[in-house]
Amino acid sequence: MAALLAAISCDLTETMQVDADKAMIFGSETGLQTYSWSFYNALPSVDGAYYQESGKADYISCNDMNEFLVSGGYTAETSTSWSWTRLHNINYFLDGLYSEDCTVPESVRANYEGIARWFRAYFYFDKLATYGPVPWFDREIKNTEKDLMYKDRDSRDIIIRHIIEDLDYAYENIAAKSSPGSSLVTKWTAAGLKSRACLFEASFRRYHNITGMEYSDEDLYREAASAAKLVMDSGAYKLHTAAGKNGAYRDLFTSDETLTDEVMLAVCCDKDADVLSAANRYFNSAATGNSCCLARSFVFTYLLKNGETFTSQSGYRLKQFKDEFTDRDDRLAQTVRYPGYTRDGVAAPPDMVTQVAKTGYHIFKFSLDPKSYDSGTTNTNGTPIMRYAEILLNYAEAVAELGEMTDSEWAKTIGALRSRAGIRAGLTAKPTMLDSYMKDTFYPDITDPVIMEVRRERAVELFFEGFRLRDLQRWASGRLIKELPWSGIHIPALDTPIDLDGNGTADVYFSTSAASGTYRSIWVTVNKSESGLWAVANPEGGYDLEHRLPGMREWYDDGRQYLYPIPAKVIRDYNAEGYTLTQNPNW
Repeated sequence: MAALLAAISCDLTETMQVDADKAMIFGSETGLQTYSWSFYNALPSVDGAYYQESGKADYISCNDMNEFLVSGGYTAETSTSWSWTRLHNINYFLDGLYSEDCTVPESVRANYEGIARWFRAYFYFDKLATYGPVPWFDREIKNTEKDLMYKDRDSRDIIIRHIIEDLDYAYENIAAKSSPGSSLVTKWTAAGLKSRACLFEASFRRYHNITGMEYSDEDLYREAASAAKLVMDSGAYKLHTAAGKNGAYRDLFTSDETLTDEVMLAVCCDKDADVLSAANRYFNSAATGNSCCLARSFVFTYLLKNGETFTSQSGYRLKQFKDEFTDRDDRLAQTVRYPGYTRDGVAAPPDMVTQVAKTGYHIFKFSLDPKSYDSGTTNTNGTPIMRYAEILLNYAEAVAELGEMTDSEWAKTIGALRSRAGIRAGLTAKPTMLDSYMKDTFYPDITDPVIMEVRRERAVELFFEGFRLRDLQRWASGRLIKELPWSGIHIPALDTPIDLDGNGTADVYFSTSAASGTYRSIWVTVNKSESGLWAVANPEGGYDLEHRLPGMREWYDDGRQYLYPIPAKVIRDYNAEGYTLTQNPNW
């Protein structure tokens, strides 16, 4: 089967097949099932979710930004992701299902067609979010069909309409409603993906002022809400609330066994098959990771347990790390190392000394506590790709944008998520006051307090799960990539030992010059180079840390980064054949 799949993995056009090959695939359900497994290569790897965020988000300090977000780092000549191999694989299969070689019963064929169409929708959603309009191909292309092979891009309407059609078919015809470890697509992941795709396209059209289309932004918000509601009403999933070893939230990302009560689709590890991840090494080593850590400007958005904003407290900017976690949203202490956190029975404050966490907010959401996992690709915990929490957020955002959020819907979406996080107030009634910190720091154009709070909740709940850049792109908020300060913890003084976690032991010593003697092992230099860690004097006392990467964080004023460029080589190939493929704006 591997040899057969290799033989058909060309980019777009049909490949010669022998009758025996087709009979092996389409002559039995086993053949269809085996072939359909090849589609899953399109999903992120077990490390893929957080790799997608590394260097591509506003709220995460890191050593290196992705080249797409660096000044002059990305051009149309750089772009190489214009690949159609996965689509060819899917369309070959779909064509074969309706050929004379397919002899399976109709119900079996419909199920596998649904699976294939789910992956085609997944493929095209990625293309739409990456490039905007692209050519739509719904069958295998023959080498002689040059007018079709080299056609220009279809409209956003055509792409989203076909995505909706494919996912509606998948929802109606995929037989599975669950799978071992949530490792396979089901009818519910079809509805979930539809809510994700329609929400993206609705908000992209609204916030980029795209009008005069077949689907209005309101139409697509309704499609997103309707799809999410199918999952919500099914009773198939719920928010995972069992306290567990690391807390209900963090357990979703550290458990060996997928928590299928909430996780709808996951990439699973398998120690026996040597399918493991490198999460611990990535988040605990400056040499092999990207030193990703939270910016304090984002940490400020985590609510207090009484439902009030952290920034409503007097002197909040002067709070030291050991005091910032008091009575906060549980997710903060289940996302980053907190005061009192231990590893193998030993205190493990944020690792600022080896510069794993320059800002002081050391991510451990995906990593395991034992240090034995730190040295290689040994993690046994898988990665969620779709969670019920996202469905609630998709629904909440859609109804909020439609202006139709009720107290009841707030309670079962945002209220439920916050309740799981230990927040005690503001759970049953939608907000009426706009948070000025969120408006001034993140979304100055948002005046609706419901929409603002949904955005706060989405960023906190889905932190580092691969959503942030596309959220900023669809909300036309890309400027945050360049402008949001990568602020760090507040410290009372320089040239003095600091106890980060309040256990009586000095953890770090910040100085503009080299420390000697007692504090040499915990010394961290500041204010030494343009790109690095800075201690900025706070007018009210002490210093605020900030990680700077001058010239390494770019968001062009012309907005070109809301879409990737069509690769220049592909445009030249079109031209060489006498056809035209249009480029995205300002590339």
